[in-house]
Amino acid sequence: MRFTSLIVELIRARPRLVVWIVVLIQALLWLVVPMLFYGSPPGDLATVLVYGHQYQVGSDLGPPLAFWLADVAFRLAGGHIFGVYLLAQLCFVVTFAALYGLARRIVGNSHAALAVLLTMTVTAFSFPGVEFGPLVLACPLWALVLLHAWQVIGQGSRSAWFALSIEAGLLLLTTYAAGGLLLLLAIFALATARGRRTLLSFDAMFALLVIAVLVLPYLVWLLRADTIALPHWPQMADVEALVIGWGRLLGWLIFALAGIVLLIILNSSVMHRTILRNRETSPTVFRPPVQNLARQFVLFFALAPALLGSLIGALFGYDHVAGGAGIALLLSGLAVIVFSGDLIHLRRQRVLRTAWAAVIVAPAVAIAGMTLLQPWFGGAEIATTTPANAVARFFGDSFQRRTNRPLPAVAGDARLAELIALGASRPQPLLAAPPALGPWLRPEQFNETGGVVVWRAADTAGTPPAAIAREFPGLVPEVPKTFDRLVDGRYAPLRVGWAIVRPKTP
Repeated sequence: MRFTSLIVELIRARPRLVVWIVVLIQALLWLVVPMLFYGSPPGDLATVLVYGHQYQVGSDLGPPLAFWLADVAFRLAGGHIFGVYLLAQLCFVVTFAALYGLARRIVGNSHAALAVLLTMTVTAFSFPGVEFGPLVLACPLWALVLLHAWQVIGQGSRSAWFALSIEAGLLLLTTYAAGGLLLLLAIFALATARGRRTLLSFDAMFALLVIAVLVLPYLVWLLRADTIALPHWPQMADVEALVIGWGRLLGWLIFALAGIVLLIILNSSVMHRTILRNRETSPTVFRPPVQNLARQFVLFFALAPALLGSLIGALFGYDHVAGGAGIALLLSGLAVIVFSGDLIHLRRQRVLRTAWAAVIVAPAVAIAGMTLLQPWFGGAEIATTTPANAVARFFGDSFQRRTNRPLPAVAGDARLAELIALGASRPQPLLAAPPALGPWLRPEQFNETGGVVVWRAADTAGTPPAAIAREFPGLVPEVPKTFDRLVDGRYAPLRVGWAIVRPKTP
């Protein structure tokens, strides 16, 4: 008697329910993990909040939408980073809801659920998704753009044009890579007969008008800030470095697909019959035939963003794929399903379930293990172990007790200054950003309003580094403050030197 698990039956009968269950469980997982194991925001999230607090139309970091939304979420959560973590997981949920909506229009409901399950194993959607920013916000917007673009091009839906124009405009307000992504969409449309007919319609002109209205304020800011410049192209002598960089970025993308590759191998007929010597018939999941235009659409947008994004990242020396790995690999699972045939066999169901669950949980276990164990083995300090709340609270309270006013500004070590800037009074850090690109604090303004200067203390006397001593002559250091991390291990104590610059105005 052939055994069919409950999960396979649910994929056949209730695929939408399966998708929502697994997506919400993974979102909950990556909402809990940073709250338990991150003492401070990961990566550049603190910088995103600092820039978002200014509510500028643009900055030297790019379009403003992600920064604004981060600050709104932070405020709505009562000044707690939980709000930003929740926003990041909402982006994850919307991304996979849009992906499922696109997939079910191409391969049917059951195969769409399989595409979602495969895509969830891509590491770009696990721990990198916690660090909210333009790359994270761009994922749901691009997924929605692809969904409504297929409705317009593949299904001839006129009602999807308005949503497509809004999403394209918001994508342009999120990342510089949006222009290249929308160019790829236009190239695909021009390369197909149905796409050309779609672009010649009146709806396309109306969509361009909506996009222009959304993006106009940012374009005006770009012109006024004089930040538009031709990029620095690499010299011919740098071709070898370019090829190595491109290969490295492509290698990281392939590594992010390791979960999909593992599941394909475990479900292959060779593994099933030759290695495992299992002759039992396996349950199948059927779909209607996929039209040629749909195959072309999925293949193009599964490969083009990855190849173009990695090439651009290598050209300009980025440490990541232009647009982010989430966008580059968004349709990877759907591409596997599309080219797997109309009948997919699910072999060794228990093994597949175990392997899928292990791939999903492995990044969370790695984060927990690295946080708890690495301090005992030495190595580089983990940035997220800094107790951001305690640091911000101490220096905010110290300044208020000395001057009887909230802390207005903070300077010195950039990382510490940004963490303190997340405190209750939201002090403005003294950054190296060009003053022309926003109302950033200047040294003379800092000396007027007063504030706290912080640095990593190298001794118990709290002697400031030479660069800080030159920038703030006559600085009188206080007794360094020591903070406990989540796990100290073999690390030296987190000793912060500091000094107060008293305000000159009453």
